[in-house]
Amino acid sequence: MTAHEIPLTGYVEQLSARPGEVLEFKVSSLSDAPVTARLVRSVSADPNPDGPGIVEEDASAFFAPHVFPSVHRPFFPGSYGVATDAVSASAGAELAFCAYVFPTQRCDHAQTVIGCGDFDLCLDAEGAACLRLGAVDATTRAPLKLRQWHRIEARIANGQITVTQQATGQAPISAQLPYNAPSLTGTPSVAAYLTDGQASQHFNGKIEAPLITANGQPLCGWDFAQAMTKTLVPAQNGPDLRLINFPARAVTGAAWDASEMNWRHRPDHYAAIHFHCDDIYDFGWDTDFSLTIPDNMPSGIYIMRLDCDGHQEVIPFFVCPPLGQRRADLCVLVSTFTYAIYGNHARPDYDPSWQDRITEWDAYPHNPAEHPGYGLSTYNYHSDGSGICHASHRRPLFNLRPGYLTFGTTPCSGLRHFPADSHLISWLHAKGINYDIVTDHDLHIHGHAAIAGYKALTTGSHPEYHTAETLNALRDYRDNGGHLAYLGGNGFYWRIAVHSENDSLLEIRRAEDGIRAWAAEPGEYYNAFDGSYGGLWRRNGRAPQDLVGIGFAAQGEFFGDPYCRVTTDPDYDWVFEGVTSTVFGDYGYSGNGAAGFELDHMDARIGTPDNAVLLARSVTRQDGFMLVPEEQLTHLTNLTGGTEAEAKHADMIYCTYPGGGSVFATGSITFCGSLPWNDYENDVSRLLKNVFDKALR
Repeated sequence: MTAHEIPLTGYVEQLSARPGEVLEFKVSSLSDAPVTARLVRSVSADPNPDGPGIVEEDASAFFAPHVFPSVHRPFFPGSYGVATDAVSASAGAELAFCAYVFPTQRCDHAQTVIGCGDFDLCLDAEGAACLRLGAVDATTRAPLKLRQWHRIEARIANGQITVTQQATGQAPISAQLPYNAPSLTGTPSVAAYLTDGQASQHFNGKIEAPLITANGQPLCGWDFAQAMTKTLVPAQNGPDLRLINFPARAVTGAAWDASEMNWRHRPDHYAAIHFHCDDIYDFGWDTDFSLTIPDNMPSGIYIMRLDCDGHQEVIPFFVCPPLGQRRADLCVLVSTFTYAIYGNHARPDYDPSWQDRITEWDAYPHNPAEHPGYGLSTYNYHSDGSGICHASHRRPLFNLRPGYLTFGTTPCSGLRHFPADSHLISWLHAKGINYDIVTDHDLHIHGHAAIAGYKALTTGSHPEYHTAETLNALRDYRDNGGHLAYLGGNGFYWRIAVHSENDSLLEIRRAEDGIRAWAAEPGEYYNAFDGSYGGLWRRNGRAPQDLVGIGFAAQGEFFGDPYCRVTTDPDYDWVFEGVTSTVFGDYGYSGNGAAGFELDHMDARIGTPDNAVLLARSVTRQDGFMLVPEEQLTHLTNLTGGTEAEAKHADMIYCTYPGGGSVFATGSITFCGSLPWNDYENDVSRLLKNVFDKALR
């Protein structure tokens, strides 16, 4: 594995912490030299030499440089189940291994269905049902059809092995081989074969009702419809089964007939688990060093910089104020859920030629497209073609790094997510606006209490993924007099679930419609982690317009256009004070324009308040954007009732709410990229300063 590993990499167990809490750093180094860790505060994460550049402040007052030995920490992709105890049967016992399987990928090696000691019920390299026992392979030599349910069984009795496979609705196929049953002793496994505790021969596909019997009596067996939200499957017989690397649950099983779409209503129809050879989320590395957040450490974004033998690594984390003790009037909501969901997104348009710009700019060098073994994002597919529905920050995430380029050839900085949000952070520093950091993870855990009392709260460029708890907290903040600034596009879009046993693990089911990297299978729209209906928040009755007045309408390539002022009401002249032109924002480090890439618009039918004022609207180029699927009805009609052109624009709005709160929303992902332009002196910067000044007064 070392040939594919990065020389120095790591992650932090908790992305955010408050004073008194401990952050644990996990590092893997291929060198024998020691590693040096030093702490800096991040101001700008844009490596573009024509822009602000990477700007960091020394933070050694809160963590003195630390030296620790290099340790190589391997990682092991592939999900499977392992029993919590061993089982045994004496020599001569009649043994049987059986399961229902739904294979999804051919491999050039065997794929284990049930393993125990020397026994391996598997699909062989040709995809046929097979029992491997030492040097003996008993196989049907009939490859199972992919994406179809089969029952496979291997029975050892009366001096022979009989292997049988039967596809649903078809006649069985069997093969026999003389063999006397040896004794069985070992720890059973499902979807991988264990040798000295190391898993191999990972199965790709669904498995249901795995069972081992001796003399007709169960030794071990599991009903995968049980404990759906957990990682420990209770045994029907024998030891329990612990799931490793979080395979997908709440997937349709052999009994599913489309009569029920919610696994909670018919769990017997969802008694399968989908295993993948490339599942990997929480690496589970040991801790190399830790940082206890000092009481006097300012809230902000910090970077642990690692150096070893000429190699560097950078690990960001977020320091929040003590709960209920704000230290500034402005709260910046950091979208760590979105960062993790996009974590290690391997873009299909990546090209090694991007490294030329990366080298020239001294940008972050590693790209997930070149290192898929670290686990890809929920915007990618598993090797068997199924969509990746789980994400976690407890592994190295290359795109959660200062200086990471999402787009390597655009005539701008080409940033998204964490580096792109630093355009806002650097602007706050340039304007002398004090702020606290709160993450959406904090919001999920603590609710409104995490943000209560702030005069203003602002998002970054792309707060896309949310739980019910985070949306409730933001609604309560707004309705209790808070001033909410939504400075992005395609926000509050997808519903996610958080695992009850590992709060770094997130789940997304891409159900129904929306701009989707992949489509959830029929019957698999409900999250396994909490049973909630997945997909768009709009399909869950909580359109973004209901929270912030606007919602996702159009997507284009990574370019931007300017805004044009719309309102002439003098009551809103304060927004445009100092703005020198009616048309503004035709510049920026994200797409070269303030209104671009993904655009949000007003829609009173799904939540935009009647008192919402359209301040400005994007001057969107023709044929540069497509209408999102949930807005389109046919090739001629869309939900707004007008033409596509009338829907494909960014709406900048301001509205007030009965509790005294307000919302300012820009409707564009690229808005923040315009803030640093011309050393932070431009019309977009002036307009946002006006909005923040009013909210903070």
